[in-house]
Amino acid sequence: MNQAPRSSSAASRPLPFLEPQFCKGCGRCIGACPKQCIAFGEQVDPRTGLVPVVLDLDECNGCGLCLGACPEPYGLRTATGEAEMARAPGLALDLPDEYLPLPGRQPLAVKGNHAAAIGALLAGCRQFYGYPITPSTEGAELMARLLPELGGAFVQAVSEVATINHLYGAGGAGMRAMTFTSSPGFSLMLEGMSYLIGAEVPTVVFNVMRGGPGLGNIAPEQSDIKLVCRGLGHGHTHAIVLAPASPQEMLDLTMLGFELAFKYRNPVVLLADGYLGQMTGKVELPPYFVKPGVPGWAVTGDREHRRNLITSIYLAEADLEAHNLRLLEKYERMEQREARAERYRCEDAEILLVACNTPARMAKGAVETLRAQGIRAGLFRPVTLWPFPVRSLLPLVERARRLVVVEASAGQLEDELRLALSHAGVPTPAIESVRRLGGFLPALDAIVERVVAGEEVRS
Repeated sequence: MNQAPRSSSAASRPLPFLEPQFCKGCGRCIGACPKQCIAFGEQVDPRTGLVPVVLDLDECNGCGLCLGACPEPYGLRTATGEAEMARAPGLALDLPDEYLPLPGRQPLAVKGNHAAAIGALLAGCRQFYGYPITPSTEGAELMARLLPELGGAFVQAVSEVATINHLYGAGGAGMRAMTFTSSPGFSLMLEGMSYLIGAEVPTVVFNVMRGGPGLGNIAPEQSDIKLVCRGLGHGHTHAIVLAPASPQEMLDLTMLGFELAFKYRNPVVLLADGYLGQMTGKVELPPYFVKPGVPGWAVTGDREHRRNLITSIYLAEADLEAHNLRLLEKYERMEQREARAERYRCEDAEILLVACNTPARMAKGAVETLRAQGIRAGLFRPVTLWPFPVRSLLPLVERARRLVVVEASAGQLEDELRLALSHAGVPTPAIESVRRLGGFLPALDAIVERVVAGEEVRS
């Protein structure tokens, strides 16, 4: 910005003050100025890629005509207005969440999708945007029925592309918002996910996986693990991925998802399969529900938050590199603090099954069958697929003779396991697999047969 001392003839009038990052160089102020104090600039502002005007205020009489001509609300202001802005707080104080008691009641018998929707409501979600897609639609239907009664908003977007951008707007305003989708719909959201992660906007996306690639079918599969762990749009993008294995966890992990999304200012993905979405089970409600606060960083439109800015645009190379380094530091904190896993009968396990979602239920049954046959088997179930809970796994790997990955995909969970062990730099036993595709899930008998066959070869 260029501002010279004002002339003595206009000592009582405030001079204009230019914010170059808000100037589009349209030239309206140039035509309005009777003293020719404003000219077109020649240098590109790296923050916008535009060329702002330049001010030379030696002859300025403070008439204010340029201020009236400027179409941008903050492009040209008076120096007095700039001083007021400088005195305004940079960020509003956080208004914290409140945890209010929930009256006790009997357990519910509900579908997994309904359990996740109830968890979202208890977590304070009052904004839902989505496009119906099987096998996740029941969650959206319940939100459509209940949100208006709770003072919330349900919007059926025109597409999944629109949905993810609605979530950007709601999350940027500090609102707890979510969507339900399934595999092809989630694919359409990836550009928006990259923007959400880059701009550090929290939201929750619940992906109930189905068969693929392409349209595939509506049967359950685990074919999106690679996508959510390694492919959330362009750039260095990661989000915590929570993988429930029961209707109870559909509720509990949805509530946790909102907590983590706002803790780290980052989207959280919940990843279930079609069976979990449709499965009915007993669900205990928590003893509390959340009344959300207002984050200090949010763009809410009020005076206290007026200086906040949410963006993923960093045109200067040094700025973008610094931003990426800060995101990488945040991912490191997630890896250190948020990795979660369940270990079942692993204390002496020589055969370690690794599974998540519905296949983990079959694997748990297989552990019991194998134990009855004298085979010391255990189940390691990653609850977070990213970050993969490798530190919980390492002590078990040291004891195990065999790792058997049980999944409804062509090795996507196994790839995450191998990558985590490789980064940990530890020798691993042989890794085997039990896989089904196309909507089939691995059966308990198939898991037992694979383990027993391997033991017979060994003996």
